[in-house]
Amino acid sequence: MVIGRIRDWCAHFAERHQSEINFALLIVCYILYLVIGAGIFSAIELPYERELRQELKAARQDFLSNNTCVSDAQLEELLARALEASNYGVSVLGNDTVRNWDFVSSLFFTSTVLTTTGYGHSVPLSDVGKAFCIFYSLIGIPVTLFFLSAIVERLVELMSRRPVSYFHRRWAMSRPKLAIIHATLLSTIMALLFLLIPAWIFFSLEKDWNFLESLYFCFISLTTIGLGDYVPGESHSKEDNPHPQLYRLAITVYLLLGLVCVLVVLETCYELPQLKLFRRRFYKEKVRGLDSETTNIISHDQLGDQKPDPADKMATQLPVISSVLQQADTLRQNGTSTPYTVASGTTVNGKL
Repeated sequence: MVIGRIRDWCAHFAERHQSEINFALLIVCYILYLVIGAGIFSAIELPYERELRQELKAARQDFLSNNTCVSDAQLEELLARALEASNYGVSVLGNDTVRNWDFVSSLFFTSTVLTTTGYGHSVPLSDVGKAFCIFYSLIGIPVTLFFLSAIVERLVELMSRRPVSYFHRRWAMSRPKLAIIHATLLSTIMALLFLLIPAWIFFSLEKDWNFLESLYFCFISLTTIGLGDYVPGESHSKEDNPHPQLYRLAITVYLLLGLVCVLVVLETCYELPQLKLFRRRFYKEKVRGLDSETTNIISHDQLGDQKPDPADKMATQLPVISSVLQQADTLRQNGTSTPYTVASGTTVNGKL
């Protein structure tokens, strides 16, 4: 008896607070996803880090033993200074001719800042530059988000909503199924044009990159993760790349166009009816439980509401006839000659 009451109370509580329970489960699942990812990365990368540390220590000891005139403290100071300069995008290598702050490189830097990609390979060196970067980003990032949202909204209307509506009317196909097919095709085409083909191009141009590293750079860049461990054009010499500024400009255009296309794909997937139904489970509103067929019926009804119904046209003319009959009947009963008045907003054959 007591167990039954507890069970009923739990069922009633779960029904009343379904969205809160789902949201709490979402938080727990996300935390678990973070923890699992951290564990996997630690298990994969920690052995490589230890191996690299051992190699660097061995190389340092070999250098000190072969160059007895250099003390350990002097070498430590030199390495610290070189690493500090490298963090600011300045290399101490003798064959390095890359300039981080010419106009095209600065344009590449501003594009990575405003799109929040932020490779970190070149950063402001002066205090004035750092202050201006704060001010510039404070205004530029919201403007960039507004600019990208306006472009994405137009492209989603052109590339997603109109094609789905057209083929829905043309083939009388279920809108949710058609939306999934369209989103899959669009994602495949965008992945081919902005991930696989550019990765092959970078693999051909960058000598030190394999295909996986090129694909890794494209994905990290277009998703605005921007780790900065791979930046194209950093290892090129004058012989390998006679036009470094043009190459950097082409990369800037690619990153901006690729980011727009990624946002279009994400917005297209976000508008899928199935995802809308799934998201309702975590909302506080009570409007939930619609299945895909109900969504299809609603979409069909909304589409049908846009077409004029002949019965509606006839219905709009009925009050005119009723108004004439009523006024004629009133004239007969009263025997008066009250002039006929047309009902407001109605016409008969465009003459009354």
